[in-house]
Amino acid sequence: MTEATRKRLRWLYFPYTWLVFVPFLAATTVSFGLVAMLLAFVAPRAAFHFGTVWSWLLCRVNFTRVRILGRENADPKQSYVIMSNHQSHFDILAFYGHWGRQFRWVIKKELKNIPGLGWYCAAGGHIFIDRSNREKAIESMRAARPLLAGGISVMIFPEGTRSRDGRMREFKKGGFMMAKDLGLPILPLTISGSRHVLPGKTLWLLPGAIRIQVHPPIDPAAYGEDRERLMANVRAVIASGLPPEERGEAPAA
Repeated sequence: MTEATRKRLRWLYFPYTWLVFVPFLAATTVSFGLVAMLLAFVAPRAAFHFGTVWSWLLCRVNFTRVRILGRENADPKQSYVIMSNHQSHFDILAFYGHWGRQFRWVIKKELKNIPGLGWYCAAGGHIFIDRSNREKAIESMRAARPLLAGGISVMIFPEGTRSRDGRMREFKKGGFMMAKDLGLPILPLTISGSRHVLPGKTLWLLPGAIRIQVHPPIDPAAYGEDRERLMANVRAVIASGLPPEERGEAPAA
């Protein structure tokens, strides 16, 4: 399907987006956030599942199919630093609603102020970081160490933000420092198709299909102090699951 065709279809889908999807998004974000916040005091792990159900429902309401390949590469008893490319807000809904295992997001602190969403993230033990202050960000990650045990992983987008044109951006170092500091393997994921469902910084939705490819884990300890080589290898693995036009340019060695 060409981009011109998608634009025409978005106009046809526009009334459904604003009359059905957006009101449903607003209502469930606040209501699920409040319930999860209350539940977190008595059953923190159960609070996590409200985010799973919320994300799954939003995918269904938008008629979006999600398929996960390579799930056998992730040991359910092992904690990981999960890293993925980031094409769209729908990456979050697709992964959260279909991964089916406990994990925690690493998210920017500004989201903490969003009613419903911020309440839920705080109640669910997700990790807020100050991207403008490296020292505080590292402190936040280290403080989360007790949460990451017994198969509970942490999920991070190493690009730092969504791609605006669909091409993968350069990776930032924070997630790799976190993996080494916590002594956890990196689990690379490739998410594709989400940018056609919801392009960056818009609410021009379309139904669609999202594919999540789980790659074999990578042990940071095998790279010693060569962080640049580790970053390049993880990026290359994630890029291998994307079509050539979405891989972006590999950083110079």
